Amino acid sequence: MAVEIKTVTDIHQIGQAQWDKCAGFDNPFVSFAFLSAMEDSGSTTAETGWQPFHLVAEDETGDVIGIVPLYVKGHSYGEYVFDWSWAEAYERAGGRYYPKLQSAVPFSPVPGPRLLVAKDYPDPDSVRNALISGMTILPEKLGMATLHVTFCSGDESQLMEQAGFLARTGMQYHWRNRDYQNFDDFLGALNSRKRKNLRKERKQVLEAGYSFKALRGDDLKPHHWDRFYHFYRDTSDRKWGQAYLTREFFDLLHDRMRDRTVLICAFNDGEMVAGALNLIGCETLYGRNWGTIDRTPLLHFETCYYQAIDIAIEHGLKTVEAGAQGEHKIQRGYEPVITHSAHLIADPGLKRAVAQFLTQERNHISQDRDYILSEHSPYRKEPSGS
Repeated sequence: MAVEIKTVTDIHQIGQAQWDKCAGFDNPFVSFAFLSAMEDSGSTTAETGWQPFHLVAEDETGDVIGIVPLYVKGHSYGEYVFDWSWAEAYERAGGRYYPKLQSAVPFSPVPGPRLLVAKDYPDPDSVRNALISGMTILPEKLGMATLHVTFCSGDESQLMEQAGFLARTGMQYHWRNRDYQNFDDFLGALNSRKRKNLRKERKQVLEAGYSFKALRGDDLKPHHWDRFYHFYRDTSDRKWGQAYLTREFFDLLHDRMRDRTVLICAFNDGEMVAGALNLIGCETLYGRNWGTIDRTPLLHFETCYYQAIDIAIEHGLKTVEAGAQGEHKIQRGYEPVITHSAHLIADPGLKRAVAQFLTQERNHISQDRDYILSEHSPYRKEPSGS
């Protein structure tokens, strides 16, 4: 198979038809609509430290058969798989860690495919291997020290590990729909203490005067996005000191993905006081940004977690992914799942040190997950022998 590997610095050089032929429609975060909104709004640029540098595989006819969403990073912000200590150690030893290459969904810890292959291509593994080979030569060619592929699938991580990447695992908390017909159905699967607690939390929020709407499609108006952007800026400024997403991004998201976008809005006395942005995949509701001007306890849990479960059940979705971190999610029905990343490190010394660190980290994460599932699961234990 003759394959040409090239890079482009503008997603429009590939085009929507060619991109989505590879990305598919299961995961909205790797779609042309979402990533082009990032670029066109000025959210992912060289100035923000996220310069698009997508890797493209073409066959002998010039047809695009594979893509890796890729960025040149001038820092490690907005990634959620942290390598600050690696950068510090390497630069302390006299190396230059930045810029680096990063395959990811910018500013979002969303798991999904990173080796995108044309759905009609008869030999997808050969394309994935060609994409991996293309990635392995890029750092040396560009004079960079590292390349990182974060929140990829487990299968992709294994393929890259075979090519010399270091595999890394992490942990998130996802809610799984066990064919529930309604929220009470879900509550019935919990043990009695957790069930009472969830009912109490939802009741407290409603009795405090809050109401909620899940807005989608043409029900979403500019004033909703204006309000939500205010919440987003407030949260970003307080937590991270920088808001990457521009106001224009939300307009472009609405224009290009309104039917796959759900904005859960919380109201009090007719005023929108909080919001949670979600995207709908084929089987998953992805909860992403959240913001509020109201610091009322439990409002976050209701807006981000319980309302998302309601939507997933209503639409028959199998999973809710509510972002990074959050051990508090366990008590609310979200269970620990393993996430995957792969890291290409050129310097032998740094690679050895990182490999040792990752082995220890992987063992800790596996033990933590097993312990959480056995000792802290909120679900009723099945009778032995069932």
